[in-house]
Amino acid sequence: MRVLHLAELAFVVFAALAVHGFVRMAMRAEQRRVCAPLCALAPAYSGVDRTAPDFDLPTLTGERVRLSDYRGRVVVLNFWTRTCQPCREELPSLAALAEGAAARGLAVVTVATDDEAEAVREILGALLGRPAPFVVAHDPEAAVVTGRYGTRLFPETWIIDPRGVIRARFDGARDWTDPIVAELLEGVREPQRCAVEFAGGRPLRGPRWACEGLLPLGDEP
Repeated sequence: MRVLHLAELAFVVFAALAVHGFVRMAMRAEQRRVCAPLCALAPAYSGVDRTAPDFDLPTLTGERVRLSDYRGRVVVLNFWTRTCQPCREELPSLAALAEGAAARGLAVVTVATDDEAEAVREILGALLGRPAPFVVAHDPEAAVVTGRYGTRLFPETWIIDPRGVIRARFDGARDWTDPIVAELLEGVREPQRCAVEFAGGRPLRGPRWACEGLLPLGDEP
C-alpha cells in the first residue's frame, strides 16, 4: 500500500509540473503574440506609465484642438514641418490611416511647426489633392512640439492610448498603411498587453525574449 501511495503522489507531482509547464508555455506564447507588432516596428520609446502632455492649439480650420478631447480613443499624434522631405512622404499614408478613423475609435492629429499657416495648407493640398482627413494643428513657435514633447527632429509620431498614456514613439517616417500598424493600434486599446519597454529602438525592460526573432535584423536583444 505504501508503494502505491508513493506512486500516486509521484503522479500528482508530475501532473502538476506538466500543467505548470503547459500554462507557462501558453503565457509565453500569448506574450509573444501581443508583442509582435511592437517588436516588429521597434519604436524609439514604449512604456505604460507616462501620460501625454495636454495642449490647446489652433487648427488650420480656425478651431482649437486639445489632446484631452480625444480621451477614450487611440491617438496617433504626428509632428511635422513642410520643409522636411520624410514628413511630406509620410503624410499620404497618415491620410489613408485617418479615413474612417472615428468609427474605429482612432484619432489622427498632426501638428505643423511652420511659421505660415497658409504655406501648410498649400503643401497639404499639393500632397493630398484634397482637404486633409486628419486634424492639422499649428504650433509655429514649437511651444508644444519642442517645449512639452522635446521633439527637435521630424517627423515624430506618438501613439497614445484611450487613457492618455504614451504607449510608443516613432522617430522618422513610417508607412501607416502597413497591416502591422493596425495590429499595434488595436493592441494599445488595452493597458499593458505587452510588457516589453523600448528605448532607442531596442527592448530595454520587461520580457525581452518576447521579441526574439521579431526585431529588425541586427537588433536582437
